[in-house]
Amino acid sequence: MGTASHMKTTVDISDGLLHEARRLARSEGTTLRALVEEGLRSVLARRAEKEGYTLPDASVGGQGLQPQLRDASWEDVRALVYGDRL
Repeated sequence: MGTASHMKTTVDISDGLLHEARRLARSEGTTLRALVEEGLRSVLARRAEKEGYTLPDASVGGQGLQPQLRDASWEDVRALVYGDRL
């Protein structure tokens, strides 16, 4: 990632969440800052995964169009599909 620069910012966190995070940081021997950065990285990575959605392959077996329809016009195909319902 290269050299990281740091920026100070103020974040409003509920008292209960801040207390729990500080307690976890102490028990893990880390800092609140490290926990916040880890959490942000986790959320950013999870959201980036969602953006990369690939449509699943829903193709079915077969050989494509039937031989008699390979050179047919759209009107011919539509007439065959819909018949008298047009």
